[in-house]
Amino acid sequence: MTRVFNFSAGPAALPESVLRQAADEMLDWHGSGMSVMEMSHRGKEFIAIHAEAEALLRELLAIPANYKVLFMQGGAIGENAIVPMNLLRGKTGADYIDTGEWSKKSIKEAGKYCTVNVAASAKDSGYTTIPKRETWKLDPNAAYVHICANETIGGVEYHFTPDTGEVPLVADVSSNILSRPLDVTKYGLLYGGAQKNIGPAGLTIVIVRDDLLGRALPITPSAFDYQQQAEAESMLNTPPTYAIYIAGLVFRWIKAQGGLAAMEAHNRTKAALLYDYLDSQDFYAAPVARDCRSLMNVPFKLKDDKLDEAFLKGAQARGMVQLKGHRVVGGMRASIYNAMPVEGVKALVAYMKEFEAQHG
Repeated sequence: MTRVFNFSAGPAALPESVLRQAADEMLDWHGSGMSVMEMSHRGKEFIAIHAEAEALLRELLAIPANYKVLFMQGGAIGENAIVPMNLLRGKTGADYIDTGEWSKKSIKEAGKYCTVNVAASAKDSGYTTIPKRETWKLDPNAAYVHICANETIGGVEYHFTPDTGEVPLVADVSSNILSRPLDVTKYGLLYGGAQKNIGPAGLTIVIVRDDLLGRALPITPSAFDYQQQAEAESMLNTPPTYAIYIAGLVFRWIKAQGGLAAMEAHNRTKAALLYDYLDSQDFYAAPVARDCRSLMNVPFKLKDDKLDEAFLKGAQARGMVQLKGHRVVGGMRASIYNAMPVEGVKALVAYMKEFEAQHG
């Protein structure tokens, strides 16, 4: 069996050891005679899987006791509606920082439930920067301030945690959660789809501070009410059981690698390999400002876009897939999440040098 280097933005590559363990346990989990896919979510076997997954996530992120961890469904796009439904708490407006395509989606969805104040935007830069914190025009009466911590499409990432005073900070961390240490206490709420650094699509992680619970809009469906889900330990409805199981295996794998500090070192090494090469020549261009470059998603363009198809075809022939950039921005994008080995990035850089030599 030959495994490719999968640079997909999501669903993304998973650690091979996790996939092998899941395969070994597919028909019979720990002598239960059942696959995890077949288990009752209220049976003792799955309750143990769920409890371990939550405990490991709490340990990795040092999540304080006054935060709830919810395993939900609907993805980050679902949370774009679920967040205002739960966090307006009698207020009528929220602040949003516009840094790219996912921010724009969040802003559009939140506008169905409240008045959105776009407190800062990177539109004028072509979404290649993060607006400086001192330029933000925040409303002190806002229910919360929302950021997208890493724009998967545009490749810009916050390398600072913005201070929003007494107003809760909310972050979509879908594409950089667990890539490096994160101080949960600086946020009121964190959310993210699992399909980048955590597991398969279908699971959404929500980490929410206790004092923000309990005042959801009356129109909020019970399954999306954080308070109700917290009281039911994420089992108000049937949770995505298999995705939670895989997430638990990934959490265990991250811990075995040395935790989030080790993940950060691993990810910085990979990103440096690619960015250093991009900065060393002019056949490829990296559009994002250096202080905002994502460690997870690296967009780049060839000097002549007529060569794009040839580049992608050559990459695939060499066992490197999913390098085509998002249709909104074009070009190429290498997503180098936790499970991407350094060898994959080295192979990509070697191929880029080869392609440049042939076509430059």
